Amino acid sequence: MKQDISHSIELKSNREIGLMRKAGLAVWQAHQIAREMVRPGATTAEIDSAVEQHFGRLGATPLFKNYPNTGRNKRPFPAVCCMSVNEAVVHGIPSDRLLEEGDILSMDTGCRLNGWCGDAAVTHAVGAIDPEVQKLLNVTQAVLDLAIKLMSEKSRWSQIAEQMAQYVKDHGYSTVECFVGHGIGRDMHEDPQVPNFSSRSLRGRNDFRLEPGLVIAIEPMVNMGTKRVKLLRDQWTQVTADGRPSAHFEHTVAITQDGPVVLTQAPTAAERAELTV
Repeated sequence: MKQDISHSIELKSNREIGLMRKAGLAVWQAHQIAREMVRPGATTAEIDSAVEQHFGRLGATPLFKNYPNTGRNKRPFPAVCCMSVNEAVVHGIPSDRLLEEGDILSMDTGCRLNGWCGDAAVTHAVGAIDPEVQKLLNVTQAVLDLAIKLMSEKSRWSQIAEQMAQYVKDHGYSTVECFVGHGIGRDMHEDPQVPNFSSRSLRGRNDFRLEPGLVIAIEPMVNMGTKRVKLLRDQWTQVTADGRPSAHFEHTVAITQDGPVVLTQAPTAAERAELTV
């Protein structure tokens, strides 16, 4: 018998979604700080430090720093941002390695502000990059945009996940399947899990309805080659198994009575006037 996990999902009120937008704007600002700093010769440690200072000025708590690792005697995540360069898919640790022309940097960060969370990721080009790598970035951004668009047209997440995976496949790339998006609210990781691909499990008991009050972090990770990844010795960084580039884009998105609203996108004119710099 088909089961439904929707009963375990905590739907948010309009007021709560408004509070999450504040956190989303703080995360958007963090990504603008990073965008200005990404260039050949910069380091991911410098960018991470600037984002940490930004969250501190706002009184926001970084979500990633000291996040526990699974297993015994493994260190928690040591930074405010995941900084994944080139073949690194996710959970890269900031370092003093100089970024070079032609690199790509996937930056993922989030914060809790006034009790509510925001989470987003962007893959940046470092200077001029190979056109094929730029295409990878474009497709990954486009599949995130596609998912958000479909949230106003479909009734269940499985319908969107299937189209996301097909879009990536049609462009000759592969969708990472061992990492997925997630519900988000007072905690960074809440129900439901939000995969970017279809599976028998998702079409059955792990599927969920798209309804007002749902807030999820959608984060496709797309590889130029194989979908397989491997863990580095630092016990955090996940890289592509074949060493080819990977891209990662993410937004926190709420469904309202008027349709999907991206909580980590750029501010409106009215919001911009109220932003704390």
